[in-house]
Amino acid sequence: MAVSVNLAKALDKAYEDKDLSEILDAPPSALAGLTEKHDEALKESLNIKTIRDLGTNKYFAVAGVLAALEGKTG
Repeated sequence: MAVSVNLAKALDKAYEDKDLSEILDAPPSALAGLTEKHDEALKESLNIKTIRDLGTNKYFAVAGVLAALEGKTG
């Protein structure tokens, strides 16, 4: 089954037409709303250089799971 996702609003205009591997290899500033200053801060503080690094970072993963669980607790 083919899956199509429109990421135009989530990415900088320069990355809207790139394939997934190019996006994952791009710096975090390729995400809409992040800048090169964010790239520098993420690299210095957490050694995050790419969107792939950001998405697989254990701290961000745990934070994402905790946020998703917030509405599921009773």
